Amino acid sequence: MSTSSPEAVKKLLENMQTDLRSLSMECKKKFPPVKEAAESGIVKIKTIAARNTEVLAALKENSSEVVQPFLMGCGTKEPKITQLCLAAIQRLMTHEVVSEAAAGNIINMLWQLMENGLEELKLLQTVLVLLTTNTVVHDEILSKAIVLCFRLHFTKDTITNNTAAATVRQVVTVVFERMVAEDDRFKGIMEQPPPIQGNTNRRSVSTLRPSAKDAYMLFQDLCQLVNADAPYWLVGMTEMTRTFGLELLESVLNDFPGVFLQHQEFSFLLKERVCPLVIKLFSPNIKFRQGSSSGGGGGGGGSSATPPPVEKPYFPICMRLLRVVSVLIKHFYSLLVTECEIFLSLLVKFLDGEKPQWLRAVAVESVHRLCVHPHLLRSFCQSYDMKPHSTKVFRDIVNALGSFIQSLFITPNAGNPAAANTAAGAAGAQGASQGAPGSGVAGSGVPTQAAFEYRGTWIPLMNVSVQGSAKATYLEMLDKVEPPSIPEGYAMSVAFSALLDLVRGITTMIERELGREEEEAIQHREVHPDKQWKPQPGCQEVREEMVSACWCGLLAALSLLLDASTDETATENILKAELTMASLCGRLGLVTPRDAFITAICKASLPPHYALTVLNSNTSSLYSKAYSIQGQTVQIISPSSESHQQVVAVGQPLTAQPQGTVVLTAKNIQCMRTLLNLAHCHGAVLGTSWQLVLATLQHLVWILGLKPGLGGALKPGRAAEGPSTVLTTAVMTDLPIIANVLSRLFESSQYLDDVSLHHLINALCSLSAEAMEMAYGNNKEPSLFAVAKLLETGLVNMDRIEILWRPLTGHLLEKVCQHPNSRMREWGAEALTALIKAGLAYKHDPPLTHNQRVQLLLLSPLKELSNVLHADIRQKQLESVLQILQSQGDSLGPGWPLVLGVIGAIRNDQGESLIRTAFQCLQLVVTDFLPTMPCTCLQIVVDVAGSFGLQNQELNISLTSIGLLWNISDYFFQRGEAITLDLEREEAAVQKQARERGETLNRPFHPAPPFDCLWLCLYAKLGELCVDLRPAVRKSAGQTLFSTIAAHGTLLQQATWHVVVWKVLFHLLDCVRRSSTTADKEKIESGGGNILIHHSRDTAEKQWAETWVLTLAGVARIFNTKRYLLQQLGDFFKAWEVLLDHIQSAALSKNNEVSLAALKSFQEILQIVTPVRDSDRPMDALASLGVPPVLIDPLSASGPGRPLVRSDSLVERLTRYNGADPQAPPPGEESALEDSALWWSAWNTWFRTGTDSTRPPPAAGTGTTASAAAASAGPPEKHSFVPSQPFLTALVQIFPALYQHIKAGFSMDDLRKLGVILHGAVSVPISSDASPFILPSYTEAVLTSLQEAVLTALDVLQKAICVGPESLQVMYPAIFQQLLLFVEFSCKPPQYGKMETKHVANAKYNQIQLFAPAEWVALNYVPFAERSLEVVVDLYQKTACHKAVISEKVLQNIVKTLRIPLGLKYSCPSESTWQLAVSSLLKVLSIGLPVARQHSSSGKFDAMWPELAHAFEDFLFTKSTPPDNLSIQEFQKNEAIDVEVVQLISTEVLPFANFIPKDFVGQIMTMLNKGSIHSQSSSFTEAEIDVRMREEFSKVCFETLLQFSFSNKVSTPQEGYISRMALSVLLKRSQDVLHRYVEDERLSGRCPLPRQQVTEIIFVLKAISTLMDSLKKTQPENVDGGMWAQVIALYPTLVECIPCSSSEVGLALKEALGPFKDFMQPPVSRIHNGES
Repeated sequence: MSTSSPEAVKKLLENMQTDLRSLSMECKKKFPPVKEAAESGIVKIKTIAARNTEVLAALKENSSEVVQPFLMGCGTKEPKITQLCLAAIQRLMTHEVVSEAAAGNIINMLWQLMENGLEELKLLQTVLVLLTTNTVVHDEILSKAIVLCFRLHFTKDTITNNTAAATVRQVVTVVFERMVAEDDRFKGIMEQPPPIQGNTNRRSVSTLRPSAKDAYMLFQDLCQLVNADAPYWLVGMTEMTRTFGLELLESVLNDFPGVFLQHQEFSFLLKERVCPLVIKLFSPNIKFRQGSSSGGGGGGGGSSATPPPVEKPYFPICMRLLRVVSVLIKHFYSLLVTECEIFLSLLVKFLDGEKPQWLRAVAVESVHRLCVHPHLLRSFCQSYDMKPHSTKVFRDIVNALGSFIQSLFITPNAGNPAAANTAAGAAGAQGASQGAPGSGVAGSGVPTQAAFEYRGTWIPLMNVSVQGSAKATYLEMLDKVEPPSIPEGYAMSVAFSALLDLVRGITTMIERELGREEEEAIQHREVHPDKQWKPQPGCQEVREEMVSACWCGLLAALSLLLDASTDETATENILKAELTMASLCGRLGLVTPRDAFITAICKASLPPHYALTVLNSNTSSLYSKAYSIQGQTVQIISPSSESHQQVVAVGQPLTAQPQGTVVLTAKNIQCMRTLLNLAHCHGAVLGTSWQLVLATLQHLVWILGLKPGLGGALKPGRAAEGPSTVLTTAVMTDLPIIANVLSRLFESSQYLDDVSLHHLINALCSLSAEAMEMAYGNNKEPSLFAVAKLLETGLVNMDRIEILWRPLTGHLLEKVCQHPNSRMREWGAEALTALIKAGLAYKHDPPLTHNQRVQLLLLSPLKELSNVLHADIRQKQLESVLQILQSQGDSLGPGWPLVLGVIGAIRNDQGESLIRTAFQCLQLVVTDFLPTMPCTCLQIVVDVAGSFGLQNQELNISLTSIGLLWNISDYFFQRGEAITLDLEREEAAVQKQARERGETLNRPFHPAPPFDCLWLCLYAKLGELCVDLRPAVRKSAGQTLFSTIAAHGTLLQQATWHVVVWKVLFHLLDCVRRSSTTADKEKIESGGGNILIHHSRDTAEKQWAETWVLTLAGVARIFNTKRYLLQQLGDFFKAWEVLLDHIQSAALSKNNEVSLAALKSFQEILQIVTPVRDSDRPMDALASLGVPPVLIDPLSASGPGRPLVRSDSLVERLTRYNGADPQAPPPGEESALEDSALWWSAWNTWFRTGTDSTRPPPAAGTGTTASAAAASAGPPEKHSFVPSQPFLTALVQIFPALYQHIKAGFSMDDLRKLGVILHGAVSVPISSDASPFILPSYTEAVLTSLQEAVLTALDVLQKAICVGPESLQVMYPAIFQQLLLFVEFSCKPPQYGKMETKHVANAKYNQIQLFAPAEWVALNYVPFAERSLEVVVDLYQKTACHKAVISEKVLQNIVKTLRIPLGLKYSCPSESTWQLAVSSLLKVLSIGLPVARQHSSSGKFDAMWPELAHAFEDFLFTKSTPPDNLSIQEFQKNEAIDVEVVQLISTEVLPFANFIPKDFVGQIMTMLNKGSIHSQSSSFTEAEIDVRMREEFSKVCFETLLQFSFSNKVSTPQEGYISRMALSVLLKRSQDVLHRYVEDERLSGRCPLPRQQVTEIIFVLKAISTLMDSLKKTQPENVDGGMWAQVIALYPTLVECIPCSSSEVGLALKEALGPFKDFMQPPVSRIHNGES
C-alpha cells in the first residue's frame, strides 16, 4: 500500500493524533508546555485534514508546526518521551511530510541528543530515515547530520560504533545517489559546465547543482581527513581514522565511478587529491625491505652510522590503499593514465621477494583483480607498452607474476621442504595451513593435497577463487589490525589463478574480436563483393603487442608450474593456458611465441632430457629472449627433471642407436592429450609447428608401442613387438582412446584450409624422412607414424586430393617405397596403394569418368611403383591393382594404359609370386573388362598377355596367358564391328593430329587398317611365343595361333592376309626350322622338379621337333582351309613353293616325328585329308547354299532361319574375298593351268623327298674322309639315319592322291622315278626297337601299312592305265616288273645299301641294356611278296593278251621270278611262299600257255619254255629237305600239290607237244621218269615210310609216263623210246634191290636190317605195285611185249622175299603180289600164234 493512498493518509492522520495524545498524556504532569503543544497539534492536524483535499502537501507546508510538539518532547531528555517522539518524527519522514526547515530543526535537536549521549542508536536510525526518504536536507544541515554519524562512530560503545560506521557508509552512499538522481533529472537540459580553470578555491563549486555540491564537499573532506587535514565542510569532526577514511573513499570510487568521470570538478579531485594522497601513503611500503630494519631498532653492529629508521608498513592501511588503487585503476584508468602507471609499477614492486609475506600476498591479490579484466590489460598495453619511451607496464605485470612464482620456489623457507613426512615437517605444515580456507592436510603427514613440487620445495595449491573472479582473502580483512599469517601456498595459488585468468581473459577477448571481424568481413563481402574489407586500424597491432609483451613471462611461469605440478587439475589448467596461447599466437600469425608454447607442451609430453632435436634447438633460442621486469633481466629457472609423478609406461626411445628405456608419467600422457587437442582443434593455425607437434607425437606413440594398422590408424602393438615396453593398466585403458584421438586429429585435417593442409603434409613428410634416416643401416623396427598419418590425412582429404597428391605420393614413392628397411617400404606401399584405391573409389565431383586429368593423376603413382626394384613393393602394387580392378574396373576409362602398364611391367628376375599376382590381374581384365576399356588399349592388353607368355618363371602362367590371348581374339571376333568403328574414329583423330604436327604415323603394320593391325599384333605376339625356349609354351602358342587364324581370319582384309602369310606364318616357319636344326641333342635329365621326361622328348632337339611338327601342320591347315582366299593373293604360287620347300626340308629332317608330320601336312595341303569337321557345326545349311566349306568356320555361322549375328554376314564376307559372285568361282581354264603347276610342283617335291629319304646311307668307311671322320667321332650306331616305317607309309600314301592331279602328264619316266622310290621305301629296314610295334610277330603273315601303301600306289596306277587311253598301256610291263621285284623279296629280302640287317626272328627285342645299340631288322617281306604275287596273277589274268605284255616277255619274267621260291621250296623263309608260287604258276600258266601256244610262231615266248622246264624241275625235285616236324597230313597235302603240277603237265603241255619246242617235251619226260622212281625221302621214320614215299606222286608220274609212253599218239619214235627205256631201267633196278634184300635178310639172322634198307625194299615193292596198276590202266596195245616179260620175271624174286621178318615189308609184299593174279589165266595155245 503506497504512502499517498487515501487509506495511508487516513491512517497517518489517526497515528499522528494518537502519538500527540500519548505525548500529552506523558507530559501532563512534568512538562505542561509540551502537553499544550501536543494538544494544539491535534487541533492543527484536524483542521488541515478538514480544509485540504491534498492533505500531505498541506501537512508538509505546516510541517515545522506539526513537528514542533515532538521536538519539544525530545528536549525533555526523558527516554520514554524521547523514543515516542523519535518514532513519530520517523513516521512523518516516512510519509515525506517534512519540509527543509523542519528537517533543520530535527537535526539540531538530534545533535543535542547526541551531545547528551542519549538514544544513540535511535538517533542514527532517525538520521538515516531522514536522509534516505527525501532530499530536503542539503548543505550545512546535511554536513551536520553526517558529522553526527561520524561522532557517534567514535563513541566507546562498540554496538554504537559499528552501527554508526554502517550508517556513515549508507549516508555517504545516499549523498552520491542523490547526485546521480539529480544528474538523471537534468540529463539533456543543462549543458556541461565550462571547464574549470585552475580551480584554486576548493570550496567554490558554484557550477555544481545542490546534490552534486554536497557530494563534492563530502568527498573533498574525506580526502582531507585521510590526509590528516582539517575538513572544510564537515564542521564539528572531533576524530577520524585513516583506515575508515580509505574504506569510504574506496566505496565511493567503486560505487559511483560515473560521477567522477562525468563531472570535471570530481575528476579534478581525483587527480589533485586522491592520487597524491595514495602515493604519499604508500611510501613506507615502498622503502621497506624485509630484514633491513625493524622498527627503528638495531642497526648494523659494526657499522659506524646507523641508517635512518624506516616506517614499517602497516597492514590495515596498506591493504586499504591497494583496494583503492584497484578501484582507481579499474574505473578511472582513462583519467589517470600517468598516475596508474605509477600505481602499477608500485604493485609490481610489492611483489618483490624482499617485501613482507603479507604485502606480497595482498599485492598478488590486487594483481589478480587486474588480471580478470582483459580490456583493462589491453588499455595498459596501448597506453604504456605501445608508446615509445614508456614503461612496459603490461609486460612487467606478467613478468612480475612469473618472477613471483619462481621466487616462491627459490626463496628459502618460503615453502615446506618436500620431505614433509618427518614429524616436525608435518607439524609445520599443519600449523601453516590452519587458517587457510580449504587446505586439508592429512594427519599422516603425507600431503594429499594438490601441490607444486620443485627441487625439494613443496607448495600446496589452494582453491582461492572461482575461475574468472578475483575473490581476495586478505584484501577483505578489513577488521584485522595486525598482519595475518599467510598460509603456505596461498600466494602461489593466487598467482597461479591470476596467470590462468590473465591468459583466459586475453585469449577470450582477442578471439571474440577476431570472430567479430570475420563476421563483418563476410557480411561486407555479401554487400560489396567487389571491395576489399579492411579491419579497424590499429586493432591487430594492439593484439600482437599484447601477446608479444606477455608470452615470454607466461611461458616461463607456466612451464615451471607445469613441471612442478602434482595435481591433475592444475596440470590440466596449465596445459589449457599454454594451448590457448599457442592457438592465439597462431591465429595472430606470431610464429615464435606459437612455436615456443607448442614446444613447451611437447617437452612436457616427453620424458625428461629426451633427446629430440626439433624441440631442443627451439628451446635454446627461446630462452635467450629478453625476460625482464622494469628493465632488470630476470633469470628463468629451467624445468627440473625430478619427477614425483606416477610412472605409467616404460618404453624404448625412438633413436637410431638402441638405448636404455625411458619412462612416461601420467603427466606426460596428460600433456600428450593436450597436444592432441591442440592439433585437433587448432590445426589451422599450427603452420610450420606441425613439425614439432607431430615429431613429439611420433616419439610418444613409439614409446607407448602404438603401431599403425588398417588405413593408418594406430593400434596398441602386441607385447612381443616391444619387449621392453611396460604399460600399466591405467595407460592400457587410455591407449585406445589416445589412438582414437590421434586418428580423429588427422580426420579433422579435412577442415583445414589448403595452406594449413600443406603445412601438415610437409611436416609429416619431413618426419617420415627423419624416421627413414634412422631406419637406414639397421633392421630395427622403424617408426611408421609419419607414413601412417600421411595415409590417414590423404584418405580424409579426398575431396581436394589434387592439392596434396603430388607432395604426398612423391614422398611415398621416391623415399619410402625405395627404403632398404622392409617394414618401412611395406608401409610406404601400403599407404600409397591405399590412397590410390581410396582416390579411385571416392565420389569425386565431377566423377572420375568425366575428369580424366584427376584419374590419371591418381593412377600415375601406381605406375611409377613399377620402377621400384623391391619385390614386396611390386607385390603390394599388383595386389592393389587387383583390388582396383575388382572394385573400379568398370570406370577406369583413360586410366587403362597406366593400369595395363603396371600389370605388364614384369621381369623374369621378379620371382613367381609377383608374376602370379600380376597375372591374376590380367586374367580379371581379360575376363571382365575388355568391353569397358577404350579400344586403343586392346593392343596393350595383347602385348601384356604376350609378355606373360614370354616370362620364364612360371610355366603355367605362360600357358594360361596363351589361353587368354585366345579369349582376347574371341572377343575381337565377337565385337569386331564396334572395335573397328572405335579404332577407325581414333585413328582418324590421331592422323589429324599427326598431320597438324607434320609427323608421320608410326604404328606397327601401318598400312593395314587399325582393326587388322590389332589382329596382326596378336598374331605377332603368338608368333613370338611359338619360338619360346619352353616346349610347352611353343606347343600351346602354336595351337592357339593357328586356331585363331583359322577361326577368325575371315575378318581380315585381303591385303592383311598377305602380311599374315609372309610376315607371320613363313617367318615363324623359318625361325622354327632354324631352331630345330640347331637344337641341342644332349639328353635332358628331368623337366625341373622331379618331373620325368618321356624319352621321346628328352632332348632339346626332340622338343623342337614337336614344335616344328605343330607349326608346319598349322600352316598347312591354313593353306588348306583358306585356299580360296589365299589363291586370290598375287603370289600364291610363290607361297605354295615356299610351303612345299618347308615341307620337304621337314620331311628330310633326321627326325622321324618331324618327317612324318611333314608328310601329313603335305597330305593336308593336297587336300587328301579333309579337315576334321564336327558333326554339330552348322555347316550343312551353308554348304547347301553353295558356300564352300573351307570358308565356314565354327564361330561365324548361324543357321539360315536365324538372323546372322554380325551385320557383315558370312556371304558378304565371301563376296568381299571373291569378287561380286558370292559363289566360289568355278575353276576355269586359268585356274586349271595354275592348279596343274601347283600339282607338278608338289610332285617334284614328293619325288625329291622320296628319293632323298629312301636312298640307302653310304657304307661306313667309304665316302669322303669327312664323313668317315664324322662317323668315327659320333657313336657308331648313330652314323646312319633310316627313315621310319610310318614316314615311308605316309610318303607312299601321298602318291595316289597326287597322281589323280598329274595323271594327264604322267610319263614312263615318272613311272620309273616312282618305281625307284617304291622299291627304296620297301627295302628300308626297321630298328629293332620299333619292330615289335610294326610286326606283331614273325609268324603272322600280315602286311605292314607301308607295303599296303606301295601296292595301293601300283594298284591306282594300274587302274588308271586300265581305263586310260591305249598309249598308257605301255606302262603295264613296268608295273609287272616292279611287282615281280617285290615277289622276289619273299626269298631274297632286299639289301638297304650296305647296312647289315638281321633276320627278324634273331633281333633282340627285349633289350635288357637300355643303351645297347639298336639293330636294324629286315622286315618280314613274305606277306608282301605273296600279296605282290597275287596282284601279279590278277593283273596277268586281265592283261595277258595286251600287246605290251606279250612283247615285253612278261610271262617269261613271271616264270623266272617264280622259279626262285619254287626251287627253294622247303628252304623258303615261309612255307606259304612256295605253295602260293605253285598255285600262282598254275593260274598264270592256265592263262599264259594258250597265249604262248598261240604266239609260238612269233618267237616271242621261245625263251620262256626252258625257264618253265627248269621251274618244274626245281620244284618237283627240290634240293631242300622237308622240316622234321612236318606232320603226315601236311606231307600228304604237299604231295597233292606235286601231283597237281604233274596233272597240269599232262593236261596243258604234253597234249600240245606239237606246238611246243621238242627240248622242252624231252625235259618233261625225263622229269616224269625221275619222279616215278626217285621219290624216296630218306628221312622218314619206318612207321611213316608208307606215307612219305610220295607214292601218289610216283603213281601219277608213272601214269603220265605210261599214258604218254603207251599212247598211240606219240609223234616221234624218240618219245616212246624214252619212256620204254625208262621203264626197263626201273624194272631192272627193282630186281636188283629185291635180290639184295633177300640175301641180306638171310645173312642177318635174328638182327633186323638197317632202316634205310627196309625203307628201300618197301619203296621198290610199292613201285612195282604202282607199275602194275599203271599197266593195267593203259591200253594193252600201248604196252610193249618185252615189258610184260620183264614184269613177270619179277614174280619169283618177290616170292623169295616172303620169309622176311619185317612185317612192313610183308604188307608191301602182299600189295605187290596182289596184282599178279591178273596174269594167272589158262594159257592160250601157242601153236595158234605160231610162236614158241
